[in-house]
Order: sequence, then C-alpha cells, then structure tokens
Amino acid sequence: MSLSSTSTGMLRRALQGARLSQPVAESCARTIRPVALAAFSSARTVSSAARLPTITASETRRRPTLRPNSQPVAQTSVNGLSPTSKRTIFIQTENTPNPDALKFIPNHRVLPEDFPTSFLEYLSPRSTLAPPHPSPLAAKLLDVEGVSSVFYGPDFITVMKAGDANWAHIKPEIFSLITQAVTGGETIVSVVENANAESGQEGGEEDSLAYNEDDDEVVGMIKELLETRIRPAIQEDGGDIELRGFEDGIVMLKLRGACRTCDSSTVTLKNGIESMLMHYIEEVRGVEQVMDEEEVVSMHEFARFEEKLRQQKGAAATASSPLDSAP
Repeated sequence: MSLSSTSTGMLRRALQGARLSQPVAESCARTIRPVALAAFSSARTVSSAARLPTITASETRRRPTLRPNSQPVAQTSVNGLSPTSKRTIFIQTENTPNPDALKFIPNHRVLPEDFPTSFLEYLSPRSTLAPPHPSPLAAKLLDVEGVSSVFYGPDFITVMKAGDANWAHIKPEIFSLITQAVTGGETIVSVVENANAESGQEGGEEDSLAYNEDDDEVVGMIKELLETRIRPAIQEDGGDIELRGFEDGIVMLKLRGACRTCDSSTVTLKNGIESMLMHYIEEVRGVEQVMDEEEVVSMHEFARFEEKLRQQKGAAATASSPLDSAP
C-alpha cells in the first residue's frame, strides 16, 4: 500500500467520524436545554415559595372574626345612629294578688344603685314633680286616665289603677311609656336638694329595715327577719314593707305598693308576717298595720258613704265589708 493511499484512507475515516459525531452533539445539546429550563423553573418555584407564608390545615379552617369594638366598613348608620348604638329592651309584666295593681319588670334598674331605700311611691301627680326625687316617667304614668299611683322597686315598677278602670285600655299606653323611657336613656328618678320643701314621695329616706347600732336585740332580730324572709316575698307581689315601731310586743308595719291597697293585706299581715315573727321571736305578741292620716280619712269617708247608701236603699244594697267597722 502506498503512502498516498494510506493518507487518503485516514482522511476519509476522519471525515466520516466527524459526520457521525455531529448528530450526537446536537442531540446532547437538545437534551441539556430542557434540563436547564426545568432547573430554572424549579428555581423560580422555590423563590416564589420562599416569599409566600406556609398555610397549615388549622389556619385554613379559621374564620375571620371582628373585635368587640370594630365593625365592617360597609356598615352605614341608620337614621343617624350606628348599629352598635341601638338599645334593646324586654319588659315583662306580672299579675299581683291585687287585681288593681300590675307589675312591670324592665331589663333595667329603676332606682339608682346608691338609693337609700328599696322603694319609692308616687300617690299624686304633684308628688312626681316635688323634691327630693321627682320622676318624669311617674308624671307621665299618672297622667294616663285610670292610673291612681306608681310604685318603684329596685328593678320593677308597679302601677295601680282605679277600681273602675280596665287594664285592657290602659296597659298598652303604660307599656309604651316605660319602653320609651328605658330605651331613650331617660333618668327615671332624679335627686333634687331642697331642704325647705317637704318630701313629695313616700319612701326615699332611710330604710326602716337597715341595721342600726342603737337598736336592741329584739328589734335587730325583727329587722333581720323582715329583710331576709318577708321583704323578698312582698317584692315579688309588687310591693314593699316598712317597720314603724315595736312597742309592748306589737310590731307596727306599713305595707307599700300593690300590698297597700290589696284586699288580702290583712290576711298577709296576720297569717303570714305575724305567724312567722311570733314563731321565731318569742317577744313578739302581734302585728298591726299602720295607716297614714290620708288613708284613715279615706276609710272614714268610704264608711260614711256606705252607711248613707245603706240607709237610702236598704241593707241589701251593699255587701258587708271590713271597712264598715273602721274606727
């Protein structure tokens, strides 16, 4: 074999090897490019994941909540008042043993927290304006035709009506007045300092059942029994009780509110209060009800009217009544 043929053969083999190696290089290049793109995509995914917080399963179930004093921006006021400024009221009515007295229980305190007594009673329109405790609400209630008196307890209002008035006619108006006063934030009982004027209301002074270090042992026991066992029961009936004195074994009491004009007040005193006091305190021999001067005059006038009517139309015209024997 000659040198030229050998060189020619080697050149051909070199050219063929170059042709064969070119597709492999291109194929490798095509294979490397997707891998590089995948790595770039993975890098972008990692970088974006690093910027986003990880959400756990417990957080996905958590509901957004509003703080007590916050409200959505989308809410707007209604009639100039924000929704949080609305006040709701629920007033419950209860019957009492006195058919002429009805007890109203608003979801609101009636007497102030530091009030000296547990009740306040308005017996006339004038008393609602007089010091020391005028009440605009009591004035409006007594202005309702048929209402005779208004009694305030710590958290209830007892309204008394005349005997010829009908609850079906006056109860809706009473309910409306109490609702307006409470929802409107009206001051139910005001305090007016006027030392020269006489008290226009019944009550409002020192509580007769309050502890007094000058009381003897028996009076202290009577007060404690009246305060803890008897007063809550009477307040449930829309009234209250006062201790007017203790002399010669006789406890002198004054019933207020619905119990003041109740026909069963005598039974309450004798069968209820008297029996309990005599059972627990051996020094007590009886209980008597104290009447104000106006009540005594009213009883005498009613007794005279009954007697006059009996003389005109006969004894059968009227039924016998305990008032006939009034002193």
